[in-house]
Parts: sequence; C-alpha cells; structure tokens
Amino acid sequence: MSGFSLLASRSSLLRVLACGSVDDGKSTLIGRLVYETGAVFDDQLAALKRDSRKYGTTGEDIDFALLLDGLEAEREQGITIDVAYRYFATARRKFIIADAPGHEEYTRNMATGASNSDAAVILADARKGVLPQTRRHAHIASLLGIRHVILAVNKMDLAGYSQSVFSDIAGEFGQFTEKLSFAGVTAIPVSARRGENVVRRSEQMAWYTGPVLLEHLETLDVDADVTRMPLRFAVQWVNRPNGDFRGFAGTVLSGVVSEGQEIVVAASGSHSRVRRIVTHDGDLKEAITGQAVTLVLADEIGISRGDVLTSPQARCETADQFAAHVIWFARDEMYPHREYLLKFGNQTVPGRITALKHKLDVNTLEHVAARSLHLNEIGLCNVATRSAVAFDSYDENRETGAFIIIDRQSNATLGAGMIAFALRRAANVHWQALEVNAEARARVNAQTPCALWFTGLSGAGKSTIANLVEKRLFADGRRSYLLDGDNVRHGLNRDLGFTATDRIENIRRVAEVSRLFVDAGLITLVSFISPFAAERQMARELFQPGQFHEIFVDTPLDVCKERDPKGLYARAAGGNLKNFTGIDSPYEAPLNPELTLATANATPEELADRVITYLKSRRLIP
Repeated sequence: MSGFSLLASRSSLLRVLACGSVDDGKSTLIGRLVYETGAVFDDQLAALKRDSRKYGTTGEDIDFALLLDGLEAEREQGITIDVAYRYFATARRKFIIADAPGHEEYTRNMATGASNSDAAVILADARKGVLPQTRRHAHIASLLGIRHVILAVNKMDLAGYSQSVFSDIAGEFGQFTEKLSFAGVTAIPVSARRGENVVRRSEQMAWYTGPVLLEHLETLDVDADVTRMPLRFAVQWVNRPNGDFRGFAGTVLSGVVSEGQEIVVAASGSHSRVRRIVTHDGDLKEAITGQAVTLVLADEIGISRGDVLTSPQARCETADQFAAHVIWFARDEMYPHREYLLKFGNQTVPGRITALKHKLDVNTLEHVAARSLHLNEIGLCNVATRSAVAFDSYDENRETGAFIIIDRQSNATLGAGMIAFALRRAANVHWQALEVNAEARARVNAQTPCALWFTGLSGAGKSTIANLVEKRLFADGRRSYLLDGDNVRHGLNRDLGFTATDRIENIRRVAEVSRLFVDAGLITLVSFISPFAAERQMARELFQPGQFHEIFVDTPLDVCKERDPKGLYARAAGGNLKNFTGIDSPYEAPLNPELTLATANATPEELADRVITYLKSRRLIP
C-alpha cells in the first residue's frame, strides 16, 4: 500500500468508544447505528429477530442490543462484560465502534476500548442523569487521550422528551468536564430504541436543533496528523536469517522514516542511518505511522527487542523514574514498593510504584491522600524501573507514553499507566566506578559471600537457628553479619508498621542492605518472616546467581502458637494485634527453597548443623 493510500484510509476511519453506566443503552445505540447504516446482513437480521423473541427486552420490536451482546453469559445476565467491536460505513466515513462494559467491575475493559479510540460517546439515562460511573468513564477517557466526547442523553422517550431534563443533564456533565482535557463536548438527546436523533431527526424533539449522532460523527475532525509527530519506531525483533542480512522489524508508532534518514537509539544514544526500508512487497523510500517494516541500518550498532528508534532532533526521554497516572484493575490492592512487571510496548522491565502522590475522587476530581489504590481507583504515582526506559509523556504520544502493570506470579494484568513526566532527579544519579570491587573483597576475606535468607512464621525458630549458625561461622574465623527482623525494626525500619504495604517496604529495605553486605564480602544471615513470595523473589533477583539461598524454617502454625515466646499469638487471637502473620495476615510458604528446616522433630543445634553442612556442600565455606 502506498503512503498516500494509507494516509487516506487513516483519515477516513473514526474509532469510537461507547461507554456509560449499566443499562444506559450503549449496545442498543450501537446496534441501531449498525442496522440503520445497512451493515446487518439478511441472515444476521433473521437471527437478530429470532434472538429478540428469545432474549429481547423490547417486546415485539427488534432488540438491537443483541447485535453487540454476543456472549451467551451476557445475554443471560442482560449485561455487557467484554468489549465488542462493530464495523460500519457511510458514504462519508468508515467507523470502528467499541461497546465498553458499563459495570464498574469491568473498568479495565472500558480502558482497553478507550486506549485506541479517537472519540467517545458517553451515554446517560435521561431518567437517572449523570452517575458516578458516567463521571468515571469521562475521566478515564480524558486520561487515555480522547479529546472529543459526545454525551448521548438516551431514553428520552421514557422522560417525555423533556427539554428541561436534557438541559439539566447536559449542564451538569458540561460543568464536570470543564476540569478535563477535552477539546470539545457535544450533548445530543436520543432514543436509541426508537432511532430518534441517532440517524434520523426526531419529530418529538423539535426543540433540539443540533446535529444527530451519525451526522456529528461523520463530520468530527479528530485528525491529529500523527505523521507530523517525531519519529518513534518500536523494534519488535532482530531479523537475521543469515550473515548477510541484519534488519530490525517493528512498527512506525509516529512520524515518518525515510531511506537515508539519520536515527538514534533512544536508550543507548547510538547513531546510524537508514540504508533500506524492507517489506514483503519490496523496498520503500519511506514508511509512515502505522506501517510495519524492517529497517536495515548503515552501521552495526547494538539494538534489541524493545528499543525505540527516534530522530536525533526530537529524541524521546529516557529515565528509570517518572510520574504516571495509574488505573488499578485488580481486586487485590496496589502495594507501593512491591515489584511488578511493567510492559512498555515491546519492552518488559521489573519496576515498582515508589509513592502514591494522591488518588482521584471521580465525583469531584479532588485529589485525596491515600497509601494504596483499590479496584478501579485512579491515582498519580511515582514509578521506578530497574533499567531506564524510553518514553514520551502520554499527552504527547499515546503509543510511547503508556504501560501496563503485570503481576510477576500470575502474569495477570493489574493496571494501566499513562506517563506524565520524568522525575528529574533520575537524571542526576549515576553509578560511580569503584576500584575495590566485590571480587577483591571476597579474596581478602577468603570466603564466598552470600545471603542466607531465613523465612518462616513468627516463633518458627528463625532467629535462634540463624544466631547459632553465625556463632559457628564466627568461631571458624568467617566474616558474617546477622540482620534480625526485630532488631532492624528498632533502627532502619522503625517508621514501618505491619500492614501489607509496610511489610513490603520492610523487606525491600533489608534486601538492599543485605545485598550491600554481600558486596562487602560478608556471609549475611537475614532472619525475617518475609511472608510474601513476591518480595522474597524481588530480594533474590537483587543478587548474582548463586548468592541468594532461601532457607524455609518450616514450623506448623499450631506449634508456633504453642511456643508463642513473645506472647504475640495470644494478643493477636484476642484482637489486640492487627495484621499478624498466620492470624489475619497471610504467610506464603516457599515452593522451592534451597533448604527446608523442619523444626518439629529436631533441635535448633541439629538444624544449625544442617545449615553448616549445606554451606560446605555448596563450597561457600571450606
């Protein structure tokens, strides 16, 4: 396809999101549009009439919502639970319209539909007015870069076609959206079931003189001309079928790339020129936004999957810390400092939310102080990644300014982020080259430094065993240090409590300290409950292979309760000690520890002997 025809097809296509609260009539409205524009085939129409009799809610009339509610579960429940897409066209324009679920539980699906839409039709039931979910969807649409919004006040037939009802709803919505970043908001009174002001003008609402919905969508100017934006080329994979060819396959996210053009790799700063633009149908002189091509460069420079190629005159930012608006999708709350996987286009890196600056009240748009985000909440967060990533602010480029948050254990998508700006302090902090390194310290100490991470329930015997192990190491002339959970909480972590969020930060800090101690050449013993598998995995990944050794002190909960050396279980059982592991806070036992110490039938001395034997078997000590 030539560049001209591709541009023409892009400019004539409008991607529209339909959203709103439950039962506001989104599916009916879209079904009516599809039907009235002749996009329903005869066999589909016959099936629709049959399904209307079986599942419909409109009596003898056709239930146009069933054109969209394609899932059996949706039809049985009468709700939309997935994003359904429909394609239709008029003489003036082509459309892809997404029917997003209205229930708050499926906000993640609505965000998916909004992320690639040019405009949004937000429905409001004329009998109910502007609801919290209406405001939520408006704000998410704004966050996700939609700049043109149509408020379709639906079911006007059930509100007596009242002009005052329409005016009140349109006024309330308009006042709310003044604080959002929409370029334009148009309110239209409609009856989707009867087709009034959808495709044809309503005789019952002669007082309305504005455009009907389809007419407005046909003439809406949303062409941001992404080809005029700076070049952003996302590398998907390195194509090297033989020693004579090395190309970088990917997609032009924005701008234009031309043969002979100078480019720079955003992350590394390496420069080169485009020697060829290769496609299946032959080489091109240039490729524009949306085209998938393979670039062959003039120089052999280091490029891998996830890299972004840009023009030297307009490079994207590169940083490992930035502020971002986050929409949280998961039932489990967001924990600051827990490490997640962050996916930026083709690149996935470990990262964490270091601070929640505020969350948003979707009804008032006020900033509310909070320590975490819960299901469907929105907040402004500081984010840190293990390695620097290339990005633009989301306002400047929706393709390079977005990321998703993934759970490291289940691989589930937990949230979506829109980058606001880089945190400038990240550009001022650099690694310093030190002449005395870890290997040199290990040689001086005549030992192999490592971290022995003792984990288990309170009262399991972690500290007792770890203390015995260190005494034997010390007697043998080994250099070691014991980091005990209780002791560290009197100093480094004295500001932390026992909520899940504070437990995560507790382990993050001690993991960083233990890494420094291992770097100093010490055998470091860490005795912490460390109840969450995600944080123990995070700690493990801070170390070089072979340096981290997880030791599970396996003591049944009943035995720990019987021992109760500090009286903590009794206090927790009496309701006087909240967030206590094993009582009202979970403990996630290790699945594959390097060493398991079952304490029920062995003395602490015997278990300490097992640890020493383990260290010798791994040649960590002689």
